[in-house]
Amino acid sequence: MRIIAGTYRRRLLESVPGLEVRPTPDRLREALFNILAPRIHGAVFVDAYAGTGAVGIEALSRGARRAIFIERDRVALHVIRQNLLSLHIGTEAVVLRGSAARLVKEQRADIVFADPPYERKNEYGAMLEAATAENCRLLILQHESRFDPGEGHGGALRRTRVVKHGSNALSFYEPAWAADAEADADGGAGQIDERPGASEEESEEREEEEHEQGGD
Repeated sequence: MRIIAGTYRRRLLESVPGLEVRPTPDRLREALFNILAPRIHGAVFVDAYAGTGAVGIEALSRGARRAIFIERDRVALHVIRQNLLSLHIGTEAVVLRGSAARLVKEQRADIVFADPPYERKNEYGAMLEAATAENCRLLILQHESRFDPGEGHGGALRRTRVVKHGSNALSFYEPAWAADAEADADGGAGQIDERPGASEEESEEREEEEHEQGGD
């Protein structure tokens, strides 16, 4: 696994052994940060269910002022700390252990990215409750394309965009006033981006190419 762009471009990251942690695919991570490009510089970024920390480190690499990594698994926490240490990332990173929904409630962030285990559907509702207009300007949920986490919760945050890439998807949520402004700009409808996913064979070929180039 590697960082795609920015200060730490092409730097390798340690992975979590086993199948308990599912990293965000490179192409989806790249699509995410292409969308975030206008607002990532100087942002406080929360990487919830952080796994290896790749998404939060990518945010720092691209100019985020601070990244907060939230993870419950002890092995994953060790990997996050090792990855931060290998890149000499210091006070701009904070690592927290515990419930993602509970800890997100205690943060004030510009962007919250959450990638719960896909089988734990209840985590999505908990995250929509935890991220409010007071503590979060933008919430992004990663989920299966066939699963719909909903349009929002209690009117605090409303979905403004969905990006689908093969079997994975990203749903973007913003405070109601921002969602209304974006809906007006889109002619009253939320934006849905459909991106065809690569086959498993193509994905494996891409991974081999990236490893040969010093990639992920």
